[in-house]
Amino acid sequence: MGKIIAIANQKGGVGKTTTSINLAASLGVLEKKVLLIDADPQANATSGLGIDVETVEIGTYQILEHSHTPLEAVIKCSSPNVDVIPAHIDLVAIEIELVDKENREYMLKKALESVKDQYDYILIDCAPSLGLLTLNALTAADSVVIPIQCEYFALEGLGKLLNTIKSIQKIHNPDLDIEGLLLTMFDSRLRLSNQVVEEVQKHFNDMVFETVIQRNVKLSEAPSFGESIINYDATSKGAVNYIHLAQEIIKKNSK
Repeated sequence: MGKIIAIANQKGGVGKTTTSINLAASLGVLEKKVLLIDADPQANATSGLGIDVETVEIGTYQILEHSHTPLEAVIKCSSPNVDVIPAHIDLVAIEIELVDKENREYMLKKALESVKDQYDYILIDCAPSLGLLTLNALTAADSVVIPIQCEYFALEGLGKLLNTIKSIQKIHNPDLDIEGLLLTMFDSRLRLSNQVVEEVQKHFNDMVFETVIQRNVKLSEAPSFGESIINYDATSKGAVNYIHLAQEIIKKNSK
C-alpha cells in the first residue's frame, strides 16, 4: 500500500513545490512508483513538470468534487516512474464549493482510496495556506513533510502549523505523522543560515531530516524548462540533495 505524504507550510516561498517536484523525481529514479498531486491553485508543480496548465481538463478540482476518478486525471510526465494529477486556476473555487458539503475535509481521502495501492508514494503539493485544500491534504495523508527556509522568519508560523496538525490528528486523522522538517535554501556562507539550522535541530531533534537542501541556481532554473532537477542537471548540488532526501525517506519507511 502506498504512503501518502503531504508537503505543507502555510508560509509561501519556502520550497514546497520545489521539494514536491524533485522528491517525486528522486523517488522515481530510485525505482519507486510515485503519484504527485498538485493541490495548489497556482499550479506550479504542474507547469514545473512541463505540463501546459491551460490544457488541463481533468485535475485536482475534478477529483475533489468526485466528478472524475484520480486515474482519469493522471498525466505521465518526463520523469521516470512519476505520474501527475495536475492543477488549474479553477481550483481556487473548490474552497467555496466544498464549504456546504458533508464530510468536506475527507473529499481527497475518499478519492485516493482507489489508487493508493497502485503507487509506492503519493505526494501532495499543498497551497501556501491552512484552508480547506490543505486540510483535505492533511486529512488524506499518512505523514507531512514541512519545508523550512533557512532565513530569519523561518520559525514564524511553524507553531501555528504544528497546532493545526495536532488538531487534525485529534479530529480528522489520528494516524497523521510528521515525516520530518526539511531545511531548504541553505547557504553555508551565511552565518544566519547556520544559526537557523542549529536552532531548528536544537528544538526539534529527531523530527529534522539529516538532509539539508542547499541554495542552488540549477534548482531555480529547472522549472522554467519544465523539468525536475534530476532531468535538468543530475550532477548538480540540488539533485544530489534531493536524492539523499529520497533515500532518507525510503530508509525511514522500510523499518
